[in-house]
Amino acid sequence: MAMNDASIADLIKGAVRDAQDVVRAEIALAKAEAREEVTRLATGATMLVAAAIAAVVGVVLLLTAAAWAIAERLGWSAGSGFAIVALLTLAIAAVAGYVGRNRITAGRHMPHTVDTLKENMEWMRSRTS
Repeated sequence: MAMNDASIADLIKGAVRDAQDVVRAEIALAKAEAREEVTRLATGATMLVAAAIAAVVGVVLLLTAAAWAIAERLGWSAGSGFAIVALLTLAIAAVAGYVGRNRITAGRHMPHTVDTLKENMEWMRSRTS
């Protein structure tokens, strides 16, 4: 009888050890996948930042060329061409800022979540009263 008890205990210990190994392996896999995901996202974000910087430099160069062209075409000073381009750029920025602010402030934030929370609160009140 003692032999059976020892073998059952050994089986239980083995099963626990195996379960621990499986959990450790799953944690290691999750860590490895998380590292790969972070690396992928960091690389993508770096490329997006590089693209944004290149786009800004390109826009600045185009605006500079436009300012010189306006001044040359109209026979005005370079400062006048740059002032015209600056005013146009500021007008575009003002419109974009106005539209962006209105989009952010308009409407309800997280409407589905708020509605669900309200429904849950009503349900709990009806069950507790």
